[in-house]
Parts: sequence; C-alpha cells; structure tokens
Amino acid sequence: MMDKDLEDALVKHPCYNEDAHKKFARMHLPVAPKCNIQCNYCNRKFDCSNESRPGVTSELLTPEEAVDKVAVVKEKIPELSVVAVAGPGDPLANEETFETMRLVRERFPDLTLCVSTNGLALPENAQKLYDLGVRFLTVTMNASDPAIGGSVYSMVRSDGKKYSGREGAEILLKNQLEGVRKCVALGMMVKINIVMIPGINDGHIPELVKKVRSLGVYIVNILPLIPVEGTAFSDRRAPTPEERMRLMDLCSLDAKMMRHCRQCRADAVGLLDDDRSREFVRLGSCRTGCGPSKENSMPQIMKIDADSTRVAVATSDGKNVDRGFGNASRFDVYSLSNNEPKLIRTVDVDTTRQVVGDSHKEHIEDIADLLDDCTVIVAKEIGEMPSKLLKERGKTVRIFRGAIGKELFRTQ
Repeated sequence: MMDKDLEDALVKHPCYNEDAHKKFARMHLPVAPKCNIQCNYCNRKFDCSNESRPGVTSELLTPEEAVDKVAVVKEKIPELSVVAVAGPGDPLANEETFETMRLVRERFPDLTLCVSTNGLALPENAQKLYDLGVRFLTVTMNASDPAIGGSVYSMVRSDGKKYSGREGAEILLKNQLEGVRKCVALGMMVKINIVMIPGINDGHIPELVKKVRSLGVYIVNILPLIPVEGTAFSDRRAPTPEERMRLMDLCSLDAKMMRHCRQCRADAVGLLDDDRSREFVRLGSCRTGCGPSKENSMPQIMKIDADSTRVAVATSDGKNVDRGFGNASRFDVYSLSNNEPKLIRTVDVDTTRQVVGDSHKEHIEDIADLLDDCTVIVAKEIGEMPSKLLKERGKTVRIFRGAIGKELFRTQ
C-alpha cells in the first residue's frame, strides 16, 4: 500500500504522472556540476541558453542562491509542485545537492523533492536522501550487462580511482542495483531512465526493463540518444521515433512506461511542454556562444560578462598567472558575483609523478576533473591536447600572463 503523502505527491508530479504534466510545474536547480562518471553521449555545458537536453544549464547556483530562486519562481508560477536536482553533473557527487534539499525542505515544506542520479554513489546516500525528504528518485541505467555498459561509459571514478570498460561498468551496475533496492525498501518512488543507443544497447533494453521492474521501480523512461558534438557518440545515429515507440510498446508488457518526457535541461522551469527557464536566468544569453571561445589567446582583460562564473587560475603564489595548465601544482578558483572576484578554494595538483605518454593524458584528465565546476580556465600556456579536452567539456580556455587582480576579471 502506497503511503498517503506519497500518493498525494504523485498526483502532482509531472514526470511520474502523465495526467499531471499539463497542470503542475517542476523546477530543476543547477547546483551539481561535478560528475563521477563519463558517459559516451554526455557533454555538460554550464553556460548555454539555446540547447535543451540533460547536462545543459545557463548558470550554476549555490544552495542559497537556489532556494532564493525557488521563492521567485514559486511566486510567478503558482503551479510549481516539484523541485529537483538533476545536474548538470551527478547530484550525488556534489555536497551542494544535499544542502539545497535541506534548505528547500526547510523553507518550502509543501514542495515535493526529487533527485536524478547515475546511481554510482546511491548506496551510501539512499538513507541521507530519504531523511532530507526526497521521495522521488530517477536513476539512469543503460545496461544490466557490464559488457554492454563498458561500451556506454568511458570512465567511472570510485574510491578515488578511475576505471574504464567492463571493470568500470561492473562497479557502476553493482551500486545502481544496490542503491535502487535500498530506495525502494525505504519507500521512495523510483524511475529508471534508459538512453536508447542503436547498435549498442537497444536490443538489450527489454532485459534491462525486466531486471529493474523486479527491483520494484515504479516507472521506466526510454530516452532517445541525442548525438552531441564533442562526445564519443557524436557520430552515432539517434533512434527513429518509430523504433523507440516499438521498443516502449514491447517493454510496456513488463513495466509502466513514461511516454511524455521532454529530456529536460538541468535548469528547466515550468510545465514539461513550456520550459520557462530563460525567464529566470541571470545570464542574458550563452556566455561563450554555446561552447568555448575559439580564441586560444586573449588581451590583458578577460571577457567575462556574467555573474556566478567560476574561474580557475594556474598560479604558483596566488598572486600571478605564472604556470601552464599541465605543469601547474595549484589552481586558485574564484567565483564572480556582481563582477567581483572572490577566492573560494585552492586546488592542489599532484606533480610528483612522471607524466609521459598515456600517463600524461590521464594527468590532464585528472586536473580537468578537479576543475569540473569551473567554466573558465586561465593559464600562462596550454598544449593542444588539454585545450581540446577542456573545450570538449564546455570550458572556456584563456591564456594570460600577469598579476591576478580585478583587471583580470573585469567585464568587457
């Protein structure tokens, strides 16, 4: 028997209840930029206003900014019933997610809380989410066979180590299954998202649906692959609507299907069919033209024209930009609010190991992971390979030599 409060919330949840999606609005809070896996179809963009897909947002918010934004949206959209964290990275890889949920629950107890995750960190966080009042959870699972999962995920980071291929997929799958079991046992309503990738997992999806339904999930959502530039699957085709419909019809024999998904942005606001996110974004437009700047050098003043930007600066002393990206032992990370820079943390990089050949690429990837929440990277110099990697991740790369001061961050 479903809990009465959960049943009432289900009536107003537009993603879990098709009848609700034209009456009730949802809001995604983009507070979670870091991710603990790399899917071959995902390219997270933190400053894009004219793409609509998961992993894209026009701004990053702190938990405090997020709850203030909920207040504004709630006043203008009285139909708001659900507040969620869905990225642009993985919510459970970001402590900001939990603080945001706490603040929203404290200030708006009438709103339903929802989280979307890849499930890697779900086992250790299931109880924590439940205690914060989260009752709706979406887990993206693309395979119940590690051999297939190894083709979908290029990297899984667990316990401080990176895994690839089948090994990484096995770790991810184990945690997904354990985490879903825990959440269902706690009384949470679980939705499974599956990205349909022709030639990779499409033939396997019916088996996956049977598996997750046996765990007690409420609904399954089969999403079409969106080929995205800068990803390993950029040249793969999306399934046709007819192919996806046939697959959903087949899988509906085993599980309830979600058929009204709009593959929402990480900062979506409003009804599923009427995304109003741009009305509530402080950034007037995409800061870098929906991707990194094509410039690989810059004048003495950096072109930054938005609040809530995070800038990582390669420095040896905290006073000057005096290190290249690959050989920097330290990055100072600044946030910009009202065009005023504020040092928020220092990131130390291990430069003691030898970095040649494949280990050099791994070293560069590790630095990029450490700076995943930053939208702008500033260094004295940068090579072609790290520059390309950063740009594929949606970062703006700037070359600068000189003192770290207001001139560096001044708006143009």
